[in-house]
Amino acid sequence: MSRPLLLAAPIVFLLLWSAGFAIAKIGLQHAGPFTLLALRYVIAVLVLLPLVPLLKPAFPNSRAAWHIAVTGFFIQVAYFGLCYIAFKSGVSAGGVAIIVCLQPILVSLIAPSLVGESVSSARWLGLALGLGGAVTVILARSGIAHEPPLGVLCAVGGLIGMTAATLYEKRYGTTTHPVPANLIQYAVGAVFTLPLALAVEGVQADWTPELFAVLAYLIIGNSLVAITLLLAMIRAGEVARVSALFYLVPPLSALFAWPLLGEAMPPLAWAGMALAGVGVTLARR
Repeated sequence: MSRPLLLAAPIVFLLLWSAGFAIAKIGLQHAGPFTLLALRYVIAVLVLLPLVPLLKPAFPNSRAAWHIAVTGFFIQVAYFGLCYIAFKSGVSAGGVAIIVCLQPILVSLIAPSLVGESVSSARWLGLALGLGGAVTVILARSGIAHEPPLGVLCAVGGLIGMTAATLYEKRYGTTTHPVPANLIQYAVGAVFTLPLALAVEGVQADWTPELFAVLAYLIIGNSLVAITLLLAMIRAGEVARVSALFYLVPPLSALFAWPLLGEAMPPLAWAGMALAGVGVTLARR
């Protein structure tokens, strides 16, 4: 990844990823979690396949392809699958976001022993401030009280899935053309979610223009662009710094949920966004 693109990548990733929370919740009003994910992955594969003979990208060898598939399983099946189930079971967007934003702490605890990265005291301070800011935003928007236990458990599973994906990609990931890399990931996602959608939900959906718009965003914005940028940033930098970006996801998700879902942002939430921004700045120095 070129330096200008690498500098812009965090901003583009944060905007696309954070908006995905509210947009996914809109999509779940029209389809079940497995159906929405299966449609997302199958269509993504169908979009990418014609690009193979057109671009003729170099495909990874079997070992690299296996590592891409494992990372894809952790993100597409474990993270997205469990978070979508949590949403559908009744957990609020704030509840899921505050659980998932614990990922930088897990990564920073595990990274020194697993991938040989040290975490400085200044970075720990940034991580703590980022977590405090994210918690402030979520609590200001009603917190995570009275969430269904099964949904909370699924959100924790999603947190573990994204943490595993980040560390696995840092240790085993290699630079690969985005077309075959995404093709492998979404094929893995489709293999796991399509049978579940057929068995549990019958692939039933409310085929409205809004659902098509949601799918377009999730496929292009969340899947093809945001995840490609995330994996590129992980390979190019330290995982603790990249993971610190996730502290800005809950505040930005709250900001997007304001116009999209009608969830207002109280004054305290704006202060939390500022605190999270300071924390991420320190953690990424």
